[in-house]
Amino acid sequence: TIDKLLEEQFGVAKAASLKEPMYFVDFLRDGEEDPETGEPGPPPRIYEPVPGLPECKARVGSFVTSFNDSFKLNAVDMVLFDDALLHFMRICRVMRTPRGSALLVGVGGSGKQTLTRLGSYVSGATFFQSTITKSFSAQNLLDDFKPLYVQAGVKGKGTAFIFTDKEIKEESFLEYINIFLNTGELPNLFARDELDAIYGEAAEYYAKSPYARVGEDPTQDELWTFFIERVRHHLHIVLCFSPVGDKFRTRAQKFPALINGCTIDWFLQWPAEALVDVATSLMTDFEVDAEEGEDTRGALISHMGQCHDIV
Repeated sequence: TIDKLLEEQFGVAKAASLKEPMYFVDFLRDGEEDPETGEPGPPPRIYEPVPGLPECKARVGSFVTSFNDSFKLNAVDMVLFDDALLHFMRICRVMRTPRGSALLVGVGGSGKQTLTRLGSYVSGATFFQSTITKSFSAQNLLDDFKPLYVQAGVKGKGTAFIFTDKEIKEESFLEYINIFLNTGELPNLFARDELDAIYGEAAEYYAKSPYARVGEDPTQDELWTFFIERVRHHLHIVLCFSPVGDKFRTRAQKFPALINGCTIDWFLQWPAEALVDVATSLMTDFEVDAEEGEDTRGALISHMGQCHDIV
């Protein structure tokens, strides 16, 4: 019915173009340069359709370069095939959505964490991931949450907390994630002196908010509500889980907010085009010893066949 209406209202030619897949992002434009310093300002974040995937790929490629210059320890070395690019767009959209959290489901090595780090960077957010040790406990997890709460709730800066199933040393960890996704408020997270410091810092931002009342000081309850709202707005949980085995199904049943409180993105099997793009990128400069009379392409195919047999 929609296709018929499109043709009636816009004509067959234009309707055909409207039926093509269309992708929207907000990272295509650069910020205007400061006339005094010459430094680029913050990007305008205009949500608009992508002219085409090749143009978007080139744009994201420039982000990869700047990301690698800024985060050498987390440098991104990946091939931006179309499927990865679409996952990247979805992650950026979650990062830019208030209260946006994501559940990325796919087997290990599918690029979930790498794309999340890059997506956080492009969206103007920082990213954090716990360092798991043998003695890592639920209290350590809460300690990791504290600076994220302050950054998101007081400073109002976007933050992505990357959490993988390999970091679940205790099932109780998911209880805290479940609580955060439901309410944004973790019980007994801050000590009394820490709360006083938060109230003092949050009051400055509260005074500039629409909640402030002229000539009246906010109560502690009002400051705490304001703080938690900012935390929920700016702190994004990104869960990177594998669907292999029974654990994913069991955890989804025990902790429903993992499903209800997240945007789910399935990292399914790579399409053939992705495999070709990766192989082309990795083997472009690969030297092949061809026998006399054998073309290089034939020798390469022969080597690839041998590798396939080994795998």
